[in-house]
Amino acid sequence: MCGFIGILSSSRNDKINRKSIKEYNRIMNHRGPDDEGYYHDEYLSLGFKRLSIIDIENGHQPLNSLDQRYWIVFNGEIYNHKQLKKELEKLGYHFETNSDTEVLLYGFIEWKEEVLQKLRGMFSFLIWDSITLTLFGARDPFGIKPLYYYETGNDIVFSSESKVIDRVVEDLNGNLLKLDEIALQHYLSFQYVPEPSTIYSEVKKIEPGTYFIKKLYQEMMIKPYWKPSFAQAVHSKKVLIKEIRDVLIDSVAMHMRSDVPVGAFLSGGIDSTATVAIARQINPKLKTFSVGFENKGFSEIDVAKESALALDVENIHRFISPKEYIEELPKIIWHLDDPLADPAAIPLYFVAKEARKHVTVILSGEGADELFGGYNIYKEPDSLKMFEYLPTNLKRVLKHLSTIMPIGMRGKSFIERGCIPLEERYIGNAKIFEENEKKKIYLKHDNSVKYSSIVEPYYNLVKKEPLVNQMQFIDMHTWLRGDILVKADKMTMANSVELRVPFLDTEVFKVASKIPVSLKISNGTTKYLFREAMRGIVPNHVINRKKLGFPVPISQWLKNGLYDWAINLIHESQTEYLFDKFYIMTLLEEHCLNKKDNSRKIWTVLQFMLWHQVFIEKKYTFEEKKEEVKYSQYT
Repeated sequence: MCGFIGILSSSRNDKINRKSIKEYNRIMNHRGPDDEGYYHDEYLSLGFKRLSIIDIENGHQPLNSLDQRYWIVFNGEIYNHKQLKKELEKLGYHFETNSDTEVLLYGFIEWKEEVLQKLRGMFSFLIWDSITLTLFGARDPFGIKPLYYYETGNDIVFSSESKVIDRVVEDLNGNLLKLDEIALQHYLSFQYVPEPSTIYSEVKKIEPGTYFIKKLYQEMMIKPYWKPSFAQAVHSKKVLIKEIRDVLIDSVAMHMRSDVPVGAFLSGGIDSTATVAIARQINPKLKTFSVGFENKGFSEIDVAKESALALDVENIHRFISPKEYIEELPKIIWHLDDPLADPAAIPLYFVAKEARKHVTVILSGEGADELFGGYNIYKEPDSLKMFEYLPTNLKRVLKHLSTIMPIGMRGKSFIERGCIPLEERYIGNAKIFEENEKKKIYLKHDNSVKYSSIVEPYYNLVKKEPLVNQMQFIDMHTWLRGDILVKADKMTMANSVELRVPFLDTEVFKVASKIPVSLKISNGTTKYLFREAMRGIVPNHVINRKKLGFPVPISQWLKNGLYDWAINLIHESQTEYLFDKFYIMTLLEEHCLNKKDNSRKIWTVLQFMLWHQVFIEKKYTFEEKKEEVKYSQYT
């Protein structure tokens, strides 16, 4: 697990030299405090920061081929590298190290982009062919590892973090990156910036499951190599249960391959508990980590402790106070790069911080809900089934009736959802502001831009699928890659911890994609078949437990301990050119008076305001020392 930067310049700009590359690299010290490396030629500069996991002694990067033609920087892990190495050795390749990086490099030399079809792992990487002056790169199928880029003319900058690109652009052009006002408009709906956009208009992301080829003096070409799709179930329930068990046991075993200690996050849910239960069979001394809040109903520590006891593993846990939650926010925002309003990012940061005291690699349960149908909202199509039998004209009347019903009136939401097609109302697990409300709060609102434009291309690909499958497909392309995996990568790497997600494996997806809707949502529960497959593996008290995720008492805190902090941030933030602050204050007051629960809306705005202070106003500076990032506030 690492971070890298690559700068390809046809103009051979003399502002980019060995010293400046080291400065850019140092910004990502948290991603790789164990080692660093550099490569320079007439056109390309590479910088690399390493967190040593595999082949600690010999895994130095940038790594080159024996003939010095090819150079690679690679962030991630290839879990089947040992199998691929044997395959390459039979073809005559000789290896100098035991690293997966060298396997990836020679795999590319032998198979070119076809190597991507052979990989099981998480990755983003760059490979430079110094003879043809061609840069090749790719990102893993699910988007576990990030890859940002900035392109201007024939010059292009790649990095694991956009803040590094911001620094490069400032040095090259004397300008900071520009705020993307359309991306901000979408952020207010989604609580994150949907890919491939970022909050900066000039910076994009290489999308999951795609690769690029950038030949000097030529336009960059980007192509997909993997896309998720649903398969027709041809097996019985019993066979599918066995397949789920077998593929998860195999995936967890592969994800535990490491030359450093491996632990696991443990919440009260079935996903992390299943991961721990399987991992414990491989390592009985597995350490698990949990965090929670002292507010009643906002901690899964008791359930996690019960699960750890049942599985006979050690559980290390701690509680988070509102004070330390807020104190760490500027640093957390800095690590996130883009604004992200998911309150669960912060407890993830703290549990990773605790885990780093004991292990370097952590297993987690991300992706299980998207693959196996685990979100409660996936029950909705079944609850709204009656509307399928109503005449179109009647639905039109009911829809109009719902618009004149008072907000909060019982039945209003039910009628609205029943009369509005899925593709017009569902944009993923989080919808914060509706378009009409964004007009009130966001001064730069563009009426021609709709949040539906983000999801429409994905709906077009799954029109014939059942509604639950459509929802899963939307979440895999939006919520999973825009929220879940962003906070997973950023919050763990902020603490120099490598996060591994066994559910997000292409082999696991192959099995999950075959499960019919009737076996995903069944018997009043989500992830039905997955739960059945985990019987006898996961303790009984977890099997049918309702999903909570990382519950955070933001709603309560904004009425009490965080109220003054929120008021001060609204007043101090220099965002008057973007937001109607009076309307924001109105939302806060309504919330505090218990008229409406506006907590997620308020939090979404507050997180952007804090992001603005960090990256635009430059209110905070961050100084890196070894594994720690310290910040000081300007006075």
